[in-house]
Amino acid sequence: MERRLPLWALIGLGATQIIGYGTVYYAFSILAADMARDLGKSDTWVFGAFSVSLLVGSFFAPPAGRLADRFGAGRMMAAGSAAVALTFVLAALSPGPITFALALIAMQAVAATVLYATAFTAIVQAGGSAAKTSIVHLTLIAGFASTLFWPLTAWLHTFMSWREIFMAFAVANLALCFPLHWALSRLTVPTSGVPRGPTTMDEAPPHGNTLLMALMLAGFAIEGYALSAVLAQLVPLTQALGLGASGLLVATLFGPAQVASRLINLIFGRELSQAWLAVIAAALLPVGLAILLWTTPWFGGAVLFALCAGLGSGLTSIVGGTLPLELFGRKGYGKLIGWSTFAKQVPASVAPFAMSASLASTGVVPSLWIVAAVGIVGLAAFVVIPFALRMSRDRGSASYRPTT
Repeated sequence: MERRLPLWALIGLGATQIIGYGTVYYAFSILAADMARDLGKSDTWVFGAFSVSLLVGSFFAPPAGRLADRFGAGRMMAAGSAAVALTFVLAALSPGPITFALALIAMQAVAATVLYATAFTAIVQAGGSAAKTSIVHLTLIAGFASTLFWPLTAWLHTFMSWREIFMAFAVANLALCFPLHWALSRLTVPTSGVPRGPTTMDEAPPHGNTLLMALMLAGFAIEGYALSAVLAQLVPLTQALGLGASGLLVATLFGPAQVASRLINLIFGRELSQAWLAVIAAALLPVGLAILLWTTPWFGGAVLFALCAGLGSGLTSIVGGTLPLELFGRKGYGKLIGWSTFAKQVPASVAPFAMSASLASTGVVPSLWIVAAVGIVGLAAFVVIPFALRMSRDRGSASYRPTT
């Protein structure tokens, strides 16, 4: 009988991911204008500080993964929750823009210990052979973070300042996330010493790891860039293509499509290799962009684009946790997921700036075709993985010679 993550732990972890992503990421855009006025800076400066914090924070993902392997992901997440709460307090009390920016950087640095990468590691450490299914369940629950925190933050902002809201976020991370993560720490064990074998997702083949790792990281990096370039300016892009006010309606379809992709995969994707799921996920954005550009300004084409982009983004979240597990197994999983997160976040952090420069110099249509071409390069990297994995396993089988 396969070992599974207890239901209470899965639901609790889903709740902490909603709070984590909601407070650390999604609430920021709602509060940015108020922050800018209070700090005496422009909106551009505030978003620039946030982007820098995301870029710097991405460098902390690999060491956070190694620490999760060594000490257990649950312990790391508990400590991280307390640290995130502290950074919210520091940001709320910041007297000026410099201290505010430093608090944001600290927040994103410690956020690496409480979000998807470490949460996936916790599932692998506690969930045994059922880790893949539990990861899908978690992404399905956490997919509602934006759906809940955008309106919640907007409502709080009607009677609270951004500083007061940050204090409330500190309380949420400390009073809710910390005890849940501490309880989870009793279930998670370090994976740095887990043995690796040759046959199952939990025990991937040791042959050809360098090529598989390079392909996976390249695919994640390129896909992360393409998704970020589009999603950072989704509404302005659709409006610039002639959709006008309908562009906002199109953008609202992205979130439901993202959640739907995880539900569809949960129901129909149980037997699908994660390497091929990565191919499907990477293909959806270029396909959606092609439909959008070929049919613009037709509203139906824009709807299909939003659905493809949402489905692709949702599947990408799943693959980010399950593909390293399928390719390399449980041993050192935290380190693997840390490097995968780093590969995605660094290009994703610079993509909005690159997209803005491209829009200014070439216009919206050429810029989107460039992003589609970039997405195809990422797709090519993922397409090679299933074949490289098969050759790797064949070499592993050929190297085995039974003794008599």
